[in-house]
Amino acid sequence: MANITFIEANGQSTTLNLADGWSLMQGATANGVDGIVGECGGSCACATCHCYVDELLAGVLPAPSQGELDMLENVVAERRPNSRLACQIKAGPALEGGVVHLPECQE
Repeated sequence: MANITFIEANGQSTTLNLADGWSLMQGATANGVDGIVGECGGSCACATCHCYVDELLAGVLPAPSQGELDMLENVVAERRPNSRLACQIKAGPALEGGVVHLPECQE
């Protein structure tokens, strides 16, 4: 389990305790966090779960796959060096205390 804080574009902060193996996209959509759409259901095919990870997460996450990098080319909001797709980030103890910022728009 990992406590992950999602900060929406309007500043609303929500901390979720996510089960190991759940993607951040699954956790956000299941708990009504605005700012994550997840149109493709987590198959890395839509880029509507674009997020910005904090330094803690950036330091422990594996590098994005080529498929994720390709999808990040299609994000609507500004792509940044810390841009990731929430469907590709799986919760686990190493992510404890991580913070994810959500862009103003996904579509």
